[in-house]
Amino acid sequence: MTATLLYRIAAIVLALFAVGHTFGFLSFRPSSAEGLAVYVAMSSVSFDFNGAVRSYSDFYTGFGLLVTAYLLFCAFLAWHLGSLATSQPKAIGVLAWTFAAVQLANFVLSVLYFFLVPTLLSAVVLVCLLWAARLLRNAVPNKSLERTREG
Repeated sequence: MTATLLYRIAAIVLALFAVGHTFGFLSFRPSSAEGLAVYVAMSSVSFDFNGAVRSYSDFYTGFGLLVTAYLLFCAFLAWHLGSLATSQPKAIGVLAWTFAAVQLANFVLSVLYFFLVPTLLSAVVLVCLLWAARLLRNAVPNKSLERTREG
């Protein structure tokens, strides 16, 4: 297993996570009368927040889309780190461990506040990032790749 492959796996899982998250939160409709009442109230209660009139539903949607943007950025970052892992592994440095630490926080939050699917996806990404970061500690650049880029 190489760091590049691990970062690529993490990138694909993060992209799938983004798609699933977006579809899930935008299409969710409560199944109980109590849940539906909360859902309706979130849309019908508006308030002024720093000069902008917003509802709780607006915040829910905005934060949900913000999570989608974050997941897509993380997918891009993982893919990019996969490229650097082959050509310039030392350039990744502390970013590898920082990325893994952020994913550890996401995993813990998924365990505490969400359900099985996001927890499993977070766990897969976390394992990939930790494993890749560990592999990068002793990595050396692929010299043939560097010569190809220079020539």
